[in-house]
Amino acid sequence: MHFDVAMRHQQALDPSALTTIAATLHAIRAAITDCRNAGKDSETDPAVILLARHLGSVCDGAADGMALRRACMDQIAEIRRHPMLRNLAYRGVSYDEAAKRVFHTEARTAMRQLAEALELDEGSYDIRSNRGGPAVSGEITLHGEEVWVRLSLDVFGPGREVAFRQVRGRDDHVGDRNRWASVNELLAPDRFAARLRGELRLTEPAGQSRRLFA
Repeated sequence: MHFDVAMRHQQALDPSALTTIAATLHAIRAAITDCRNAGKDSETDPAVILLARHLGSVCDGAADGMALRRACMDQIAEIRRHPMLRNLAYRGVSYDEAAKRVFHTEARTAMRQLAEALELDEGSYDIRSNRGGPAVSGEITLHGEEVWVRLSLDVFGPGREVAFRQVRGRDDHVGDRNRWASVNELLAPDRFAARLRGELRLTEPAGQSRRLFA
């Protein structure tokens, strides 16, 4: 049975109605779907190729490549200066898959930065992400030889998003009693690391010991 349609070819021959990136991308995606349904190779389909070329002409009116690259770098710097993790912690991520994905990505980054602030050796700790169901934020855990830290939005509410305790190895999943901190403390890793060392009496890193006796 023949499932091919003429629509994509007609659009490719006269793409004048496709004046935006979104509209052109929609047409390209529809054309690729038509090819798949017809058993044709979208990589060589003339309509798909012409529509893809038209996308380039739609983008020609934007700034030049160097300006766009600078804008992307500026956006990256802005995101790093103002991490979304704090906002997501206050607004919540339940039933919002996109927000939850960002939350877990940024939380893992925050845990890596905390591990660096604690001067934990690579391979001496694990960072685990448990996404849970759609109604919860899930949790992200840093588990080292002496310290366990968990970030979750579903336990005890604002100001107590972070639980931490002393442990005796990475097989210790009980440890001492939990202590609590806010997500704001996690986002200041050097200061939070100092708190963890003091309250949990963690072993000072070798570099710190050398500095003390230098």
